[in-house]
Amino acid sequence: MGRRYIDCREFPSEMKCTIAISADSEEELVDAAVLHAVSIHGEHDTPAFRAEIRKAVHDGMPPMKAA
Repeated sequence: MGRRYIDCREFPSEMKCTIAISADSEEELVDAAVLHAVSIHGEHDTPAFRAEIRKAVHDGMPPMKAA
């Protein structure tokens, strides 16, 4: 499996976060995305939240500009 990513630009927020995170492993990616969401956006690390994060994972690398 190649790189996977999650892009904060896909989630509207007041701070207009532009962070995109990529990793070779989905587990590593989810851990990093959850850490970002908890520390920056005030989310809570729960199994349900991790499931939502997994739904937002894409194959490849994030685009240079938001979709």
